[in-house]
Amino acid sequence: MKRELMAVIEQVGREKGIDKNRVLAAIESALLTAARKRYGNNENIQVQIDPDTGDISIVSLKTIAETITDANSQISLAEAREIDAEAELGDEIGSLIEMEEFGRIAAQAAKQVICQKVREAEWEAVEQEYSKREGELVHGVILGQERRNYLVEIGKTEALLPVNEQIPREAHRRGDRIRALLLEVRRTLKDVHVILSRAHPQFVVKLFQLEVPEVTEKIVEIKGVVREPGDRTKIVVSSRDKAVDPVGACVGIKGSRVQAIVRELKGEKIDIIPWTSDPRVFIGEALNPASIEKVGIDEEKRAALVVVADSQLSLAIGKNGQNVRLAAKLTGWKIDIISASEYEKEKLEREREIKAVLAEETAAQLEHDAPRETPSDTEDESAPEEKPGVVSGETVESQEISS
Repeated sequence: MKRELMAVIEQVGREKGIDKNRVLAAIESALLTAARKRYGNNENIQVQIDPDTGDISIVSLKTIAETITDANSQISLAEAREIDAEAELGDEIGSLIEMEEFGRIAAQAAKQVICQKVREAEWEAVEQEYSKREGELVHGVILGQERRNYLVEIGKTEALLPVNEQIPREAHRRGDRIRALLLEVRRTLKDVHVILSRAHPQFVVKLFQLEVPEVTEKIVEIKGVVREPGDRTKIVVSSRDKAVDPVGACVGIKGSRVQAIVRELKGEKIDIIPWTSDPRVFIGEALNPASIEKVGIDEEKRAALVVVADSQLSLAIGKNGQNVRLAAKLTGWKIDIISASEYEKEKLEREREIKAVLAEETAAQLEHDAPRETPSDTEDESAPEEKPGVVSGETVESQEISS
């Protein structure tokens, strides 16, 4: 019995990754629960298991009292001396309880407590181990699918690959081996969930660290990454060694390195962009694979106007605006794109507007500067008002015209 118990304890510890002392503590707690269920909660009961031999001792402790007020916690001196002849008033004395006395209900309760305690210890062990590995790349085997979420075995525990962390249109079958990012460890009241992700941008970073030694050695630094899983990723790289081309290092000979990552991502397009501190150049590079003609920026508003050839407009914008959307997220600038013909048209319209405004301002200025008519300085303002028939103060008399 003892050997079997210790063998089971050691086996559970190995399989679940739980310390043997935690399992022993769980069994002690379960036996204590069972004893109290059998004898009552007021009973002072102690349970101990020897970690070396597996000996189990269950003792009911009572205080020796002259007057008994509580039979569950007190015992008379006479009864105590039947157990120990040297017992004195005020001492505590214990009597052994056999496990056979627990009964079926108490045994069932003990079993439930043991299972619960072992589960809790297992959850704690999983949480402690995998919470330290958050953000790492892990390998696993698909166990099955539940409500579109995949169950993945990653060692001592099962992890969850939720539908929102999967690459769209990607399907797995039972037994498939996959790589994923260990995103987080969630502790709930009833369980611990290890969450995986293949859709997170950091998953791409980890794949580059795996495939590109220069990234692992920190010669090439990944400055930023944005992603729309299943469609396109844009990643910015820089080199700490002038002799190393960061883009070339990530691409590899004949594209071998980046193609390995593309295969892992099921054909997702990857744009590798060299880092530069010049925002105009950086924005132009971020719109790769489109060719850029001009970039104008407003640093205060962090807005940019990009001019591309008419044939490059749809490529620069991307399907449903994807390319420009990712470029904006990557650079942190608001980007507007127009074609070269539209730019020239707007330029002519603005020139016309400017000319019209200048013409209006010139006309207004000329009107303002024109001389105004004023009364003559020699005119006698005091001269009498001229009246009909009067010229220079003389009366004009009418003359009759003789026939």
